[in-house]
Amino acid sequence: MAATANQPGDKRRCVYCGKAIAVHLTQCPYCREMVPERRASRRSGSNGRQQIRRGLLYMLLAAVIYYFAAGYAAPLKPPVQVVPFVTSYLSPLLFLGGLGLTLYGLFLRVRS
Repeated sequence: MAATANQPGDKRRCVYCGKAIAVHLTQCPYCREMVPERRASRRSGSNGRQQIRRGLLYMLLAAVIYYFAAGYAAPLKPPVQVVPFVTSYLSPLLFLGGLGLTLYGLFLRVRS
C-alpha cells in the first residue's frame, strides 16, 4: 500500500522560519507567511534542448578552429604553427561529434 502525501501526520518545513508545519496548510502558523505549494515538474527526463545547444556550440568551435588553423584568416594568423593533423582530422571530428550531439538532442525533443 503506497503512502499518500496528504496524510494527517505528514509535516513539511516552512521556507521562512524553518519550523515543521502540516502539509495541507498554506500559511505558517508561527511566522504567518504564505507557504508556496511544492509541485512536481511535468517532465522528469531531459528534453534535449541542452544537447542541441551543446552540439551547435561544438560545431561552431570546430568551424572557428578550422578557419584559423587552415590559414583562411590571413591577417589573423595564430602565433604558433598548427599541426596539419588538427585541420585534417581533429576539427572535422569535433564538428561531426557536435552534429551527432545535435541530432541526438533533436531525437530527444521529438520523443518527449
